[in-house]
Amino acid sequence: MKKAIVTFLLGAAVLAGCGEAPVQDPGTVAWSMCTDLLGADGKPAAPASGIECGKLQVPLDHAKPDGEKIDLALIRVKATGDRLGSLVFNFGGPGASGVDTLAQASRAFGNLGTRYDLVSFDPRGVERSSGVKCGGQIGKLIDASARTDGDRLAKEFASACQKDSGKVLPYVGTVNAAKDLDLLRAALGDKKLNYFGFSYGTHLGAVYATQFPKNVGRFVLDGAFDPTVTWEDRAVTQAEGFHQAFGAFAKDCVAQSCELGADPAAVERAVEGLLDGLKTKPLKVGDRELTYGLAQLAVITPLYAKAAWPVLEQAAAAAIKGDGRTLLTLADSYTGRKADGTYTTSMTSMQAISCADTTERLTAAEAAEINDRVEKTFPILAAEGSAPCAHWAVRGDDAARHIDATGSGPIVVIGGRGDPATPYQWATRLTAQLKTGVLVTYEGEGHGAYLTGDACVLRTVDAYVLEGKVPASATTCAA
Repeated sequence: MKKAIVTFLLGAAVLAGCGEAPVQDPGTVAWSMCTDLLGADGKPAAPASGIECGKLQVPLDHAKPDGEKIDLALIRVKATGDRLGSLVFNFGGPGASGVDTLAQASRAFGNLGTRYDLVSFDPRGVERSSGVKCGGQIGKLIDASARTDGDRLAKEFASACQKDSGKVLPYVGTVNAAKDLDLLRAALGDKKLNYFGFSYGTHLGAVYATQFPKNVGRFVLDGAFDPTVTWEDRAVTQAEGFHQAFGAFAKDCVAQSCELGADPAAVERAVEGLLDGLKTKPLKVGDRELTYGLAQLAVITPLYAKAAWPVLEQAAAAAIKGDGRTLLTLADSYTGRKADGTYTTSMTSMQAISCADTTERLTAAEAAEINDRVEKTFPILAAEGSAPCAHWAVRGDDAARHIDATGSGPIVVIGGRGDPATPYQWATRLTAQLKTGVLVTYEGEGHGAYLTGDACVLRTVDAYVLEGKVPASATTCAA
């Protein structure tokens, strides 16, 4: 679950029945050279050797399999050794581009790539797969947390989304994405789906396993999300998680002769003071401004990974001295702002998928009460934005809230004790909901465990995915 500010919190949703076969014969995928990849710096990027792209047609409305189709954008890194099949990734969000992310991060999965074709995709409503566009309004909404007209901006944003992407908005929910996954499995020629989901990708994987339990192959869900939580529970729990993560950062920073303060409390006061000042006086960065809302996102971003903590120290210290360039770069990486000043669909897609996945619609008063609770827990995360989905044109449904994968093979669920975005208790709850889940505990910091490079986590996951060795119950990896 990438986004943490109240306005952009992930929607949760009760699943109707389960299916055992794709709704149509998807045919096969025609693979060719990738032509429109985006690098981590927001600039166009050339594909590395062995990377191919393709498209898969799926029904816009799965209830009408012979009706209008949309294209899902795919990417594949072919196996370098004796191939077992395909391993499909979802990197979270909701709204993250699997095409761009796998292109950038495929080397991190090199060991798995010896036996599997590594495959990912832009889910429906994301980027190249009928990505949700909202008339360029996302830039205004991103900074609405520091403005009194946030509700008006949210209403204009929702209206623009309906105008530009109204055709797809009712169909971007997680259940539909799970049905797409089964069509992808069939198109790849795999009898069962082998899957690696991170953050929101754990929710998509859990819904797939509920819909298609007999089609579950080797499943890993890392950084697990509990889809039963309410908006309020989610916001407050994340605030607690990020406060814990910031405290761990501050303690580590002080141990390394921190520029921000001589003790953890001083570090927190320094960052809070920086943000408070930006509320009334944004910091000029070239022809742009580092605003309070952007600085919030910039501070949160490095808390997702311990390896990025030194960047937070340097960026915050520089901003306190008047140089906001690094913080602005961090905010841009979070919001999907590209080098040309336009945005990917990551934030708009997230809003659309979140609102499609729940009938919960907060009032402005309810959102304000939640924000008060967040502010008391972790002031750095507090936002004065509008109520999530309050003005959304699509009512949404609760079709992805109930999880029960009874009948599937074992599903490995990884929860991190120091995960700020998907706190550990969500992993324990998702494991129980699945009925077939096997919990692996990571005693370390950061959102997700596999990409930390922890040797125990790598060994445990690789043994399961490559050799089918299911982890022992209550497996724990100490950082």
